[in-house]
Order: sequence, then structure tokens, then C-alpha cells
Amino acid sequence: MTTTDVHALAGVYALHAADDLECVAFERHLAGCAVCLTETRELRETGARLAASTWSVPPRRLRADVMTAVARTRQIPPTAQNTARTSADPSRWRRYSIAAAAAVVLAAGTGVTVYGVQEQRIRDQSAAASAAGQREDQAQGILTAPDVVLKTTAVRGGGTVTVASSASRHAGVVALSANIRPARNQALQLWTIRATTPTSAAVLPAGQSAAMHVIDGLSGADAVGVTLEPAGGSLAPTTPAVALIRLR
Repeated sequence: MTTTDVHALAGVYALHAADDLECVAFERHLAGCAVCLTETRELRETGARLAASTWSVPPRRLRADVMTAVARTRQIPPTAQNTARTSADPSRWRRYSIAAAAAVVLAAGTGVTVYGVQEQRIRDQSAAASAAGQREDQAQGILTAPDVVLKTTAVRGGGTVTVASSASRHAGVVALSANIRPARNQALQLWTIRATTPTSAAVLPAGQSAAMHVIDGLSGADAVGVTLEPAGGSLAPTTPAVALIRLR
């Protein structure tokens, strides 16, 4: 990343739109650049003022007031005509009662099913969020390690791939942003290369061209490569690398 590129990150950084690698590079740059530090502070102050007019918080008692109003609201009583019909036809009243009871049972069963599905979704989302949080913590640990080394190379067809590796963490972060647009049946695949042997490190979802991955054991690799493979990935590269970044 050139000095010009680092200066250009001031606006992106101020709006919290920079990725982790860009944040690390720009924060290092801020330590020695008073111009960018001043610009970043001014941009953040401006952004805060622009957002102030759109901020809206509901009153704290809104929910309590709504629930109180619901409790006070009476249901519409049955009409005299309906009451007379029910009294005049006991069998109809019994059929209505049975139908109502069946509806309650069905509704209860449906409620239990929906509740179970929602609970499972919540558990799945919680597990995914926990895993994502752990990956984020690991990535932050690598990016802030005192021995972190950043290397960037171009992707054939446009874009970049950046590798942040830490020997003390025995891991690294690979950030890929390619201009390649894989078809629905294609996917970009990351490889770690030791000597001449590639090992799959990650497969991007079909059609996706940007991602960030934490790779354990990256400090022992000689290079990181990117290839275009069939959706779901391959056991070994089937096409020439669109990017190759040497770590040694």
C-alpha cells in the first residue's frame, strides 16, 4: 500500500467503513501524520452532526402505555340476535363449542411448532454469532500482534489480496477483494502452499469475489494462492492461480 493510498483512507476510516487490514495500516500511519489525524477528527465530527438530526428514541413508557391500553380495552359483546340463535339451537351451540375447542388445540399445536422452530433458529443464530465473534477476536489478535507482517499483491483481472501473518500467533488473516465475477457454478478458492504442495485453506461461496479468512498454521506456509474452481472447491487447483503472494 503506497503513502498516497494510506492518505486516501481518512474518509473511509472516519466512517468506520475500512476493513481490519486497512484499519491497522491507517492507525499506524496516524501515529506519524498530523494532517490525517486532524482530517479524521474533523470528518468524524461532521458525520456526528449530520446524523444528529435523524436520531430518534421512542419514549421509555411507550410499551407500558400500549399494554395498559390493551388491558383496559373490552371486547365487543355478542349481539342480541346471535344470543337468541344460540339459545334456540343447542346443537348449533355445541357444534360451535367443539369447533372452537378444536381450533384452540390446533392453534396451540401450531404455536408449539412455531416456537420450536424459532427457538432452533435462535440457537443457530447464537452459535453462528459466537463463532463469528471468536473469528473476529482471533483476527484482531493477529492484526495487533507485534510481529505482524503485511503483504499485498494484485489479482489477475483486478483487485488485491492481502496477507497479515504472525509467527507468534502461528496464524494469519487473508483478505481478498477481486474484480473477478465468478459464475454461479464457480468459486474462488484460497490455498496455502508449502514447497510445491497446495492445501485448500478456504472456499468462497459461489459467485462471491471478496472475503476475509483466518488461517491457522499460516506461519509455516511459503505462499498463499487464489484460483478459480468449480462451486464447492477442488481437492487440488484445476486452473492457474489468479493471485500468488509469497510469504518467504
